[in-house]
Amino acid sequence: MFVNRREILQLLAIATSAPLFGQRANAAEKPLRVLILGGTGFIGPHTIEALRRSGHRITLFNNDKESAGKFPDLESLFGDRDGKIEALGGREWDVVIDNSGYVPRLVKLTADALKDRVGHYIYISSISAYADLSKPGIDEDHPLATLKDPSVEKVTNETYGGLKAACENVVRAAYGSRYTVIRPSYIVGPGDPTDRFTYWPVRVSQGGEMLAPGKSGDPVQFIDVRDLAGFIAACAEHRYAGNFNLCIPPRSVSMGQLLDSSRKISKAGTKFVWVDEKFIEAQNFQGNEIPIWSPTQGEDAGAALITSARAVAKGLKFRPLDVTVSDTLAWHATRPPERREKLRAGLTMEQERALLEKWRQSKKSAA
Repeated sequence: MFVNRREILQLLAIATSAPLFGQRANAAEKPLRVLILGGTGFIGPHTIEALRRSGHRITLFNNDKESAGKFPDLESLFGDRDGKIEALGGREWDVVIDNSGYVPRLVKLTADALKDRVGHYIYISSISAYADLSKPGIDEDHPLATLKDPSVEKVTNETYGGLKAACENVVRAAYGSRYTVIRPSYIVGPGDPTDRFTYWPVRVSQGGEMLAPGKSGDPVQFIDVRDLAGFIAACAEHRYAGNFNLCIPPRSVSMGQLLDSSRKISKAGTKFVWVDEKFIEAQNFQGNEIPIWSPTQGEDAGAALITSARAVAKGLKFRPLDVTVSDTLAWHATRPPERREKLRAGLTMEQERALLEKWRQSKKSAA
């Protein structure tokens, strides 16, 4: 998933080639044996659902028996990626899906242990793996980030992208052409624990006067988790090899469209107050106060203009914005009261009122 440079520490506080075992079976002919490293967080359950629809046999590898209990009908193996991977021994799988790899050393342990017993390895990376997100039109051949200290394992604002890129390199080195790397942008929709997308439809649904960042036409990019899961399943079934960006097409959704969709679906009479980019940037936010939206200038200016044409050519589909907004609001309504009342991203009402007053005062001073 995409994590901008202000968000990483908050998020941490809170994933065609020759077959190994003879001729690859078509998904319609024979169920695949799929191992998921993780699978019980946000991406995993949706991936499981996509794989189940085609009848594939799924095994989960976790260090948490309570989380694995969410899927009592699936086989669960237990261990720890930091050396305790004995449970993976003596088994063969057609595909492994790795949505829990953040440290190259740990990814190497599982990748190397499985490479002679797995036909294809799918690694979930991030567009943060790119060295530079300041320019529009970034495709999969764009240079990747590097680590100043290759031995570092602590995930921070400075190391996240480099660590993800290094994990990708581990997978490529171990599997040759038998790999898929998926680089999502913001992953959104039902089940999202980060609240980065959820904040906007929820805040709009509360009505009143609302701070909106930048301009209505500013582009935003994300991928509905169910569209991501469907593409992961397709990569497993068809062995699509190589690297793929996963996000809606550039300029297909604007900030204004996101807010308008949220207002229409929630039937709220919210009034949007568009606050200029220069003022927003001058606030030096340290976390997720203004999530999803990116400034149109600066180091993340290209983060909302990534190209996903390569994945689209392989069949990536996108559900309508209204569906993602509606389903996100419906899911949010089922959350425990404390999670509905206190989101992990976005402005509090008090912060928002104070910022709008500050912005208006700055306009008066400038007049």
